[in-house]
Amino acid sequence: MVSAPPVYLPPSFTVTNDQFWDLAKSNPELRLERTAAGELIVMPPTGSEGGRHNAEVTTDIVIWNRRTQLGKVFDSSTGFQLPNGATRAPDTAWISNERWNALTPDQRQRFAPICPDFVLELASESDNLETLRQKMQEYVDNGCRLGWLIIPQTQQVEIYRGNGAVEVLQFPASLSGEAVLPGLVLDLVAIFKKS
Repeated sequence: MVSAPPVYLPPSFTVTNDQFWDLAKSNPELRLERTAAGELIVMPPTGSEGGRHNAEVTTDIVIWNRRTQLGKVFDSSTGFQLPNGATRAPDTAWISNERWNALTPDQRQRFAPICPDFVLELASESDNLETLRQKMQEYVDNGCRLGWLIIPQTQQVEIYRGNGAVEVLQFPASLSGEAVLPGLVLDLVAIFKKS
């Protein structure tokens, strides 16, 4: 099998929302995001430990949501077109039923034009923390009510809230979904455990 050479895009290269949709559909093997300015971001796959941890936390949120039936849960392959024009794909996202049901069937098929109520980003070894923090702030600026940036390497969690407050916790055993995800308690001991 012959592998294709990497493609490098000049910083000035931008795409519209429709072009981004076509590009993503034509390249399903790529994980892509689009900034509010139309710049493309190609995201490498996560490492095995990061992928395992992300699957576990997403599963816990799915189980909570199946029990409460309060909204819809999305995995890391789901893109959302934020109000500022960016298309982002958080590691885990949740949207209330009321907001999700307000979208048309066409809007649900593409990158839904909505900012999730809740987002989770799990920092991997290859992630730039400052870039992740900017992304978390972008979610809040676009209407996200609660966001968790989990950093296993330093055993920290940064909690982003819709009111603009950011709280940093060192080695929390669990996280509360607060009023956004009522009754959810996410156990973090396995993620922070050094094995």
